[in-house]
Amino acid sequence: MKPNSGLTRFHNCFILRNGKIIKEDLWIRDGKIENPEQIFYVEQLEADVTVNCEDLLIAPGFIDIQINGGWGIDFSANSDNVEDGVKKVAKELLAHGVTSFCPTIVTSNKEMYHKTLPRIQKTQGNKDGATILGVHLEGPFISLAKKGAHADEFIQYPEKGLQSIMETYGSLDNVIIVTLAPELPGALEAIKGLTAKGIKVALGHSSASLAQGEEAVRSGANLITHLFNAMLPFHHRDPGLVGLLASSTDKQVFYGIISDGIHTHPSALRIACRTNPEGLVLVSDAIAAQGLADGHYSIGTQSVTMEKGRAYVTGTKTLCGSTAGLNECVATFKESTDCSTEYALETASLHPAKALGIDDRKGKLNFGCDADFVILHPKSLKVLSTWIAGECVYKSPSNGTANV
Repeated sequence: MKPNSGLTRFHNCFILRNGKIIKEDLWIRDGKIENPEQIFYVEQLEADVTVNCEDLLIAPGFIDIQINGGWGIDFSANSDNVEDGVKKVAKELLAHGVTSFCPTIVTSNKEMYHKTLPRIQKTQGNKDGATILGVHLEGPFISLAKKGAHADEFIQYPEKGLQSIMETYGSLDNVIIVTLAPELPGALEAIKGLTAKGIKVALGHSSASLAQGEEAVRSGANLITHLFNAMLPFHHRDPGLVGLLASSTDKQVFYGIISDGIHTHPSALRIACRTNPEGLVLVSDAIAAQGLADGHYSIGTQSVTMEKGRAYVTGTKTLCGSTAGLNECVATFKESTDCSTEYALETASLHPAKALGIDDRKGKLNFGCDADFVILHPKSLKVLSTWIAGECVYKSPSNGTANV
């Protein structure tokens, strides 16, 4: 065997691969996951570094495709320091096991998009923060009736299709997802134009019927934004966008869902995952109050009070967004649905990777994939360490395993 191979071997561990948790070593080289048979029998190499995992669980790194900010940072704030804010959140997310994310910007004015979008660039993750896959633009092409907390003065229709999109956003180079309401004038043409550019389209903040949703899917949309929230409630004669979970369209429709223990009832989580298990994508949808201690804050133009870990509009008991990390959402989802550990972990890794079309390299621990993973306690699923491209980028202070 030859030394100085650049190989790292994770030994005495359980790994999640192909939907099963198995006892097997994980081999890493040059930021990728390696096939040990190639190493042993063809190259005849041995590892430079061996990590004893002491029976801990290794799972693909979590991918958050909808997160509005955290730790006092609001991605939709028209800030001159937007780059610094995104970097701060990217760094903090490592403690949640998040190795990749999509900074999300809600309905804003045209000037904000033109100023901010060029400055949130797709970035490979490292010890300074999680990978930025691209921006998720949630609005302004949404239904006024289902605007939720979005500012109605900035809502508009994509009447000229992709031209309206381009005029509003400017450059789309750093964009990976656009959420829009499919029933709006020009929406279907906008969907076709966006998907032709390789941008994923999510349906949300919408009063669309099931027929309108199905037409949007046929036009190229493949996602639903925060299922059950900001859309028509399920009705047996017209189930609306919720009906896409059991639609007759041949295309797999993915859907984001918030399992923070507050926004979606456990029964609704169970209905969704049993109806369309392959499409479920856990999202944090966290706001700037995520990670803040109890107290009073000004976030953008809104006064927010954190009380026992929940964010309220100051002076009320009105919740103003999620404050749970994606790792917490995984644990809550598993408890609420009594699903397998394998499935719970894949809803925050494999499924979002599939939804974005990047599962050839992320969301899996298959040979040749990016070595983005998280080491967890096998029962509590507590994040003990986070790794990007084979580099340890976060280690829990309470991690009792010295070698991990």
